[in-house]
Amino acid sequence: MANGLSILQRLFDPEPAREKDPLHASHLISRWIFLRALGLIYFSAFYSLFFQIRGLIGPAGVLPAQRYLEAIDRSIPGLTRFWFAPTLFWFSTSNHALMSVTVVGLIASLLVVVNLWPRLSLFVCLLCFLSFVSASGDFSNYQSDGMLLEAGFISLFFAPRGLWPGLGAASAPSRATLFLLQWEWFRIYFESGLVKLLSGDQEWRHFTAMDEYYQNGPLPTWIGWYMQHLPHWFHASTVVATLTLELVIVFLLFFPRRFRILCFLIVTPWEAVVILTANYTFLNYLVLALGFLLLDDQLLVRFLPQKFRTGLRRNEPEQNGKPAQEESSIDSDEPADSSPVSTKRRLHLAAIRLAISAVFLTWIFYVTTFELIHMLWREAPLPSAPVAALESFRIANQYGLFAVMTRGRYEIEFQGSNDGQTWTAYPFRYKPQALNEAPRIYAPYQPRFDWNLWFASLGDWQQNSMVPLTEERLLTNSTDTLSLFAGNPFPQSPPKYVRAVLWQYWFTSMAEKRTTGLWWKRQLLGLYAPVLTLKPNGGFDAVQWPEPLPPHE
Repeated sequence: MANGLSILQRLFDPEPAREKDPLHASHLISRWIFLRALGLIYFSAFYSLFFQIRGLIGPAGVLPAQRYLEAIDRSIPGLTRFWFAPTLFWFSTSNHALMSVTVVGLIASLLVVVNLWPRLSLFVCLLCFLSFVSASGDFSNYQSDGMLLEAGFISLFFAPRGLWPGLGAASAPSRATLFLLQWEWFRIYFESGLVKLLSGDQEWRHFTAMDEYYQNGPLPTWIGWYMQHLPHWFHASTVVATLTLELVIVFLLFFPRRFRILCFLIVTPWEAVVILTANYTFLNYLVLALGFLLLDDQLLVRFLPQKFRTGLRRNEPEQNGKPAQEESSIDSDEPADSSPVSTKRRLHLAAIRLAISAVFLTWIFYVTTFELIHMLWREAPLPSAPVAALESFRIANQYGLFAVMTRGRYEIEFQGSNDGQTWTAYPFRYKPQALNEAPRIYAPYQPRFDWNLWFASLGDWQQNSMVPLTEERLLTNSTDTLSLFAGNPFPQSPPKYVRAVLWQYWFTSMAEKRTTGLWWKRQLLGLYAPVLTLKPNGGFDAVQWPEPLPPHE
């Protein structure tokens, strides 16, 4: 029993400093960097929701959260619904409630950045973001959302205790929490490499996956436009490099520290290039931040001014020549009281904290390991109940980016008309539309409406209800829905008809760009969704149905 408790303490209690230097092989500085970055990533997520949430899931939005939650309540009545959809919006889905949760999340994320009561601030961020993800249906089916929720949950145990902990020397990170965050970083890469092989996609096998990657991704950048025009040998080499990084190089995480440093020096520039050539919201920023946990303080302290290095060592609490965190895992801000009753109470609290950490972190590790094994061995005889129990919280996930590459770039465009003959397009804020406008860089901002339309363009309207629902909102000039667009071409009164058409887009060639100044060229493929009109009784009627479209995937 004592040996078992000792093992738990080694895993879940703060990591000990080694040798005479309290910063040797510890992760205080890397934790500080990661948590500041995590706070900024949370801020970017809530900042983008501040301008979009009413149009996305508000009462007059495209996919109202109220309807989604009512559907859940009909199929899963009782308290079970709170577990299936853990969200604060069960209490209200009004615009005031949506904006209040978003603003609270914004404030909490800034508190994480300034390091004020980080554990409580991170919990508020997690609760607010989980509330959105759980009530948003199609608008939150992104791997990036799961990545942030998983990192955010583990960080509740990873962050230092206390109101204003500074570097948190008295509450160093445990081995388990550090490993689980590194484990998430590893799985994002490795599982993405696995799905590329397991999918059987010929683009990866023939080394052509990157030939049109920069053009066909969800939201390209102008740097990606130039990258697209590099020769095939360059794109083929990046296919090899991608698979090598995801399937081989990331294993350096499990090697001694010099190999982990080398791994960091490889993957960090790689992520920077991805950020510059494609808008994947906060995904790559989060992976970049997780990468800093490959580094220890022995390396990072060298980059600090001498006065800070000296201050760090001087402020490291010691007792009898040993760092204080080796003595116990009790909060450093608790009053010193050596009475037997008080000591016993504090030991009980420490044991409870240890037990809670052990249960939740072990649960996370089991589920994520199950998901990884399941990718390679689908019939593995492992209990799946713990996996199902956590599924709705999105804090233990399976990842896999770009398993199958898209073969073309397709764009859905909404148009309005008063006579059914002359059509005027609704301008988008972020996704490609005007041929003479350069693709922009705006990540980590996440335009979820524009992003979802890219996914919808690869299927048909029956599988993507958001398209006809958006048409309905435009027929009533819904202010919240129109806020998702760059403008309203019918400001006085809504159009009589609204339709959605499908275009195929291509980057122009270098010669075409020099001659015409255009970044894009396009071809109309046809009507994507029914042409709708508003009936006198307030209902909607389809006046034209789309013909089958050519293959687009």
